Amino acid sequence: ARRRARLRRINFECLLAPVCGKRMGVALEIQSPGKVNLLLNILGRRPDGFHELETVFHPVQVFDHLRLARGGSGIQLRCSDPRLPTDARNLVYRAAAMFLKAAAIPDGVRLDLRKNLPLAAGLGGGSSNAAITLLGLNELFGEPLTPEHLHRLAAALGSDVSFFLRRQPALAGGRGERLEPLPPFPALRGAAFVLIHPGFGISTAWAYQQLARFPDALNGRPGRARQLVALLQTADLPTAGAAFYNALEAPALAKYPLLALFQEFLRAHGAAAALMSGSGSTTIAVVSGLAAARALAEKFKARFGASNWIAVLPV
Repeated sequence: ARRRARLRRINFECLLAPVCGKRMGVALEIQSPGKVNLLLNILGRRPDGFHELETVFHPVQVFDHLRLARGGSGIQLRCSDPRLPTDARNLVYRAAAMFLKAAAIPDGVRLDLRKNLPLAAGLGGGSSNAAITLLGLNELFGEPLTPEHLHRLAAALGSDVSFFLRRQPALAGGRGERLEPLPPFPALRGAAFVLIHPGFGISTAWAYQQLARFPDALNGRPGRARQLVALLQTADLPTAGAAFYNALEAPALAKYPLLALFQEFLRAHGAAAALMSGSGSTTIAVVSGLAAARALAEKFKARFGASNWIAVLPV
């Protein structure tokens, strides 16, 4: 009873994201949200081999689900998708291992991951799962790590893992780990997203490697992200939508022209913006309202069939 009393809901009012958690004694069930990139601008290759970038992240209301429990020996990970490994090749496993070592916790943990987000989709599913693992384990063990320590662990796990420690829009730089949290964008008030995954993924490593063939995309104009943020804060949706941009579309659309056809169709049928999220392969359409987004999704299915993964979501 005392142990159960010590387990509180994750307090996302302060630093952490308002992800829904369900308290279950010595276990937690937590939603793991996706994200989209409203802009991704590459500013060249860095001496460390990574790419300098600026991006605008926005959370989306579609979720994986993670159950975390104390007990057993070591780290036991199960996943609903058999394509994903359940050992140290999985970001959830690595996040758990880093947390237990950093917090000097000898206990074992059991992790059950139920995937809803498509894989290799540019929606940040793996990064979100890793961040939520850090948040959930910190809650489960009585918050032994400070928010600053969690951020350091997240940055070590991956470039955009830190974004998922909060659930709000953000402007990011560096490799994506330098974050400036932002309030909701007035231009997106009442708007909706249509997300379309074509059933195949695009390797992030491949997308960045191919940028050498597209020098304009590899060496973008600095300041585009902050310019978009200013428009989202002060302009209407059509004006802001014209500034959405993704440099990684250059190699992706060249190899997968179907994605260019998706964008052309969505813009022609009312989307204020249509672009690829992250390294792909998910296409984002930004629409003025939820009813219009649902109508656009139906038109898309009539044109391209119902085999694509499609989500219609309020912003």
